[in-house]
Amino acid sequence: MPLKHKLLAVVLFTLTASPAFADTILILGDSLGASYGMDQNVGWVTKLQKQMPEHKIINASVSGETTAGGLRRLPALLETTKPDVVLIELGGNDGLRGFSPKKLKSNLTNLVKLSKAANAKVLVSEVMVPPNYGPRYSKSFIQVYKDLAKDSSITVIPFFMTEIAPHPELMQKDGIHPNEKAQDKIVEFVRPWLM
Repeated sequence: MPLKHKLLAVVLFTLTASPAFADTILILGDSLGASYGMDQNVGWVTKLQKQMPEHKIINASVSGETTAGGLRRLPALLETTKPDVVLIELGGNDGLRGFSPKKLKSNLTNLVKLSKAANAKVLVSEVMVPPNYGPRYSKSFIQVYKDLAKDSSITVIPFFMTEIAPHPELMQKDGIHPNEKAQDKIVEFVRPWLM
């Protein structure tokens, strides 16, 4: 066999023998992605991985995480995981702590810029604050995500808790976090955006 044919055979064998994923998806979230109050094995990110075995899903969600915390962690995560897609699900803890929408927008914008600079497709999950924070704050908070979609030319997906939070049977006792019964519903909601 000529040398060039041998080299081609080696290359083809290497390509077919190596496990290949369609995409590596990095999920940068807070307690909603970190399966707060339950075992991670029953959380929506783990369930999503089982439904999307052709993808490598890396869950970098941390309970209590703010956009500022995510911004500190993201450069190292991008370097080590080299994701094709970054799903950012942050902002809830910023809202619960009453942080300014201006700072929220700045942090989210920088998260998007870092992800794009790493050649990743970026999705941002919309987040809402509880109604007891008042209509003015709630409106300015949700406007951040609308402006982000327009200014950064990215896809902002609707907040998956919108269809879950009104149903007590799908929520934990704290009234903030979804319970185990809700996890499949979150997968059903999120998966089409990642396809």
